[in-house]
Amino acid sequence: MVRLAIVALGLALAGCDAINSAKDTFKNATATAEDLEATTGVKPTVGFNWTNGRLVQVTVTYPQLLDSKSMPELVTATRTAILKEFKQEPENIVLGFVIRKPSA
Repeated sequence: MVRLAIVALGLALAGCDAINSAKDTFKNATATAEDLEATTGVKPTVGFNWTNGRLVQVTVTYPQLLDSKSMPELVTATRTAILKEFKQEPENIVLGFVIRKPSA
């Protein structure tokens, strides 16, 4: 009975840590988007992929092409914001833009 209680407590604590970790990562993604909005004037969507404690990929997608920044400036701003908020450099950064169908 005592062993069962110890195992249950251990699982509960492990679950809390995983939930807190996930919440922190979503906060990092939100903060990255806010940093980039302050830099570019347009708020992107920021997604991420963690595998075994490694930040494998961060995807930053803007809702349109940006005329206010050159591509090298945008790459630097994106990398800087990701490093600042995630405190780890991902293996890959994917930078994208939504290109909408022209209106008729």
